[in-house]
Amino acid sequence: MKTFKQTSYRPLPKCLTVKSSKIDGLGLHATEFIEAGTDLGETHVLVHNQHRLEWVRTPLGGFINHSEQPNCYIDTSKGDRTLHTVIPVRKGEELTVYYRFKGYDGTVGDDTDVEIQN
Repeated sequence: MKTFKQTSYRPLPKCLTVKSSKIDGLGLHATEFIEAGTDLGETHVLVHNQHRLEWVRTPLGGFINHSEQPNCYIDTSKGDRTLHTVIPVRKGEELTVYYRFKGYDGTVGDDTDVEIQN
């Protein structure tokens, strides 16, 4: 069986997997205990070219489900979208965020209205 090296691309951190969700469809689940405050990576990347300016979901962003009592948060304060745990997550537990309209951080505005510095 082929395995990834530490420097190779991994679609998900090794502490996560995608499997059936009790919330909806598929979801992200912990394969091991994850401490509060863990940076799990980018949920979306900004695609910008002549014909396109939009946020595209990564596997992290594509499989994270909504919860009224989430264990994660998508930080947008640095201009990217990064998933962080806000409480400890037990092995087998689904990772969730609180979905908000317009922006994950609750700000009002259009997510495609991005200032790009050349």
